[in-house]
Amino acid sequence: MIPGFSYRRRFSDLSEKEILALAISSEEDDASIYRSYAENLKKDYPDSAKIFIDMARVEDGHRKILIDKFQSRFGENIPLIRREHVSGFYARKPVWLIKNLSVDRIRLESEMMERDAYNFYMKAAQATTDAGTRKLLGDLAEAGHTSVADKLIESHASGDAKEIEARTSKRQFILTWVQPGLAGLMDGSVSTLAPIFATAFATQNTWTTFIVGLAASIGAGISMGLTEAVSDDGAISGRGSPLKRGIASGVMTAVGGLGHALPYLIPHFWTATILAMIVVFFELWAIVWIQNKYMEAPFFRAALQVVVGGALVLAAGILIGTG
Repeated sequence: MIPGFSYRRRFSDLSEKEILALAISSEEDDASIYRSYAENLKKDYPDSAKIFIDMARVEDGHRKILIDKFQSRFGENIPLIRREHVSGFYARKPVWLIKNLSVDRIRLESEMMERDAYNFYMKAAQATTDAGTRKLLGDLAEAGHTSVADKLIESHASGDAKEIEARTSKRQFILTWVQPGLAGLMDGSVSTLAPIFATAFATQNTWTTFIVGLAASIGAGISMGLTEAVSDDGAISGRGSPLKRGIASGVMTAVGGLGHALPYLIPHFWTATILAMIVVFFELWAIVWIQNKYMEAPFFRAALQVVVGGALVLAAGILIGTG
């Protein structure tokens, strides 16, 4: 078990029985997701819908092969183990968010799913000592998930190698830098609001407020950076170097807090406070913009969550400080 993450298992701690069970449940989940994609696209994008119907059938075939192998080795009782039970395992978007995705984003998601599955099967094959199981997992990685997405896309829709490479590069950039950086920026911008503004209104001393803001920002940055770096080694999830993700998360957390702490270097209290509030306004809207552009979160939903949430934290800090 990982300290602080006791409800999740390390992949390296899984037995071969559990690895096969995890592969079975993952194939079942992916088939369901692909059918949901097809259902959502069939009216306006029938060719793309055919892609996902075929991909669901491929996943069904993989699942049957895996179940046969499991039964031959371990019997009929398949343990219930899913992605969310394993540290660093790749995540899938909830099905109810599919309607908010564009057709291009859905295609990108499917490519990500296949690349993630390839990484998993390669890792699983290396962890398996049984020759038959090792061969099966390797075959599923190479033949089952390396090229299946590209082949199915080529059979139903036009594609270009450079475009595929560009999408892959963009996806890696988002996973390695944007996601952890955005999480850090949100944490630093929002979580430091209450202590900074509470200190400001309680003391009306700009230097003291700056020191508190500096300490809170750097402390939060170190904490977020370490948490991101140790939470996932990137081997299965494909999220890239834990060092890079930790740096992105830690630096952006510190930046988020320092943004509204730096104005308190100005010795005049109200000038510094008004400027800090203006900075907070731009910080929160920057987060909304990043979520909308890179994570394809609906603009108004992101605005409601981030801006309203930030405003509530800010108000709490002011009320505590003036009370």
